[in-house]
Amino acid sequence: MITVVGLGPGDPALVTAETTKAIAAHNVRFLRTRQHPSAYLMGDCPSFDEVYEQADTFDDVYNEITERLLAAHAEHGDVLYAVPGSPLVLERTVRHLRSSEAPLKVLAGVSFLDAIWTRLGIDPIEERVRLIDGHTFASDVAGEVGPILVAHTHNNRVLSDVKLAIDADDDQTAVILQAVGTPDEVVMEVAWSELDRALTADHLTSVYIPRITAPVAIELMRSVELVHRLRQDCPWDQEQTHESLRRHLLEETYEVLEAIDGVDTETLDGYVDLEEELGDLWFQILFHAELATEAGQFTIADVARGIHDKLVSRHPHVFGDAVAADAEAVLSTWEQAKVAEKNRESVMDGIPAALPALTFTEKILKKGLATKPVDLTDDQLRALATPSTPVTDAVIAQALIAMVELARRAGVDAEGALRAASTDARDRFKSIEGTDVAEAWILG
Repeated sequence: MITVVGLGPGDPALVTAETTKAIAAHNVRFLRTRQHPSAYLMGDCPSFDEVYEQADTFDDVYNEITERLLAAHAEHGDVLYAVPGSPLVLERTVRHLRSSEAPLKVLAGVSFLDAIWTRLGIDPIEERVRLIDGHTFASDVAGEVGPILVAHTHNNRVLSDVKLAIDADDDQTAVILQAVGTPDEVVMEVAWSELDRALTADHLTSVYIPRITAPVAIELMRSVELVHRLRQDCPWDQEQTHESLRRHLLEETYEVLEAIDGVDTETLDGYVDLEEELGDLWFQILFHAELATEAGQFTIADVARGIHDKLVSRHPHVFGDAVAADAEAVLSTWEQAKVAEKNRESVMDGIPAALPALTFTEKILKKGLATKPVDLTDDQLRALATPSTPVTDAVIAQALIAMVELARRAGVDAEGALRAASTDARDRFKSIEGTDVAEAWILG
């Protein structure tokens, strides 16, 4: 059979007599890793350290180790496999072996948890400590408030992911525990901002969080982890870039707008479609944030934090001492804040050139006329919109601008109005298509 033993938390004195006896009784032995103070007890036997170096994901690591152990069992019969700590605590390879058909014997060992509880001076049952894997922290911690022990924080990238998963306040702290129970033991309490900077993490590093000041929303973090998984395992998702996703982002945005048009606030019809389309748009946002995370630029947590801080700073009448008498005053304050924040030289800076033409024109008129008003009457605008001069590109453009300004003054969404009228014209045409009915369907 395959016998699995644990090498304890680090101190060779904590390796059980049963484990020592099992090691001596087996000729075919394997180590999960030699990066452990008690690994020398296994003698000159192969380890799986190179699998960690070659595999792309930890799932690949565990699958490969399991396959090699099963192959060794098929060839040699009795095989011993040694893991750090206890085989019964956070050992995914043991989980994989249990799901196989090979006969398995697991010997209990002293876990790294026992040493940690001793150093922290707590009873994990009374304190109701939850144990979480550092690689799935962002999703597993959702909704939790602590206390939590985070294991498998074996490098500073994992510590960074843990740090970024929580939008912590100034009071948030954590205790880093490294090589507990060995001469190199380190136990230190750190501010949350220093979690990934205080030391160089290794395979003997864990993090204890007494409490979480800002619990993570579970459903949001599940979607973040889903996109991360798709980037790892789905061939299509792996090929995508910011550029290749542009059209998908645009399509999903328009589908949200279409869903909004279908919402009836009285009958409450259309909200199901809107919920679905907002989810599709959320996926696009997550995808771009995931690409930025891979590039080492920012995470979805940074995006959320940024928009939170921006909205607070642009609403001084809500979060400060400023007073806004009406909606117009709010918009004025908003525009002033944008110019100040971004050091823009012109009010026209920041208008996306990729906007649909009518919306682009409306924004230019709104910002420009707010700065330099033009005293044109509605009659003059209507005259411009119905030119008597020969029709040219310039004349049509002038007429369109005049119509957009008329719509803006009347509080009409020019883009939406034209889209609604065009949709109506389309539907009228479809109703007479293929018949002999003569109808001026374009203008109704």
